[in-house]
Amino acid sequence: MEHHTHTHFFTTADVIPSSPTPVLEPRHDSMSEMCSLMREMLAAQDRQNELLEELVVQVGAGNRQRVSELTLWQQANPELANFCRRAADKLSKVQTEYLATITNEIEYHFDNLIDGEFMLSEFVDRFGPRFAHLNGLLHVLSQLGSHIPVTTTTETPSRSAK
Repeated sequence: MEHHTHTHFFTTADVIPSSPTPVLEPRHDSMSEMCSLMREMLAAQDRQNELLEELVVQVGAGNRQRVSELTLWQQANPELANFCRRAADKLSKVQTEYLATITNEIEYHFDNLIDGEFMLSEFVDRFGPRFAHLNGLLHVLSQLGSHIPVTTTTETPSRSAK
């Protein structure tokens, strides 16, 4: 029987770099410049936020003023405000019919409107001013008739019942 001697080929080795690995430190100048730029950006954002807040206050003040004036007018003229609301509802139906007339005219005379400058001018002259005035009237009546106080219409029957 043969006897083999096994030798171990394992040895221990220390793996240590001959010199320490240099750690790359960021330059102090570039870090401070970046911090400075970020501070400037934050200051600019703060200023933008302040300006936006001022803008919101200004727009809100104008709206509050208009609503206040409208409410005072409606309180001084509750019956007229109610008539305006009803007139706006009816005029809205008139506007819908007028829009149907305009769209039918466009549908049937489309080719003439595209090809002829005269026909387009006639169309605009025929429908434009009336449509603009109708929209203006509807807008005013809708504004004056909006937000009708409930007390002006519901208290009347209960008073007569006494």
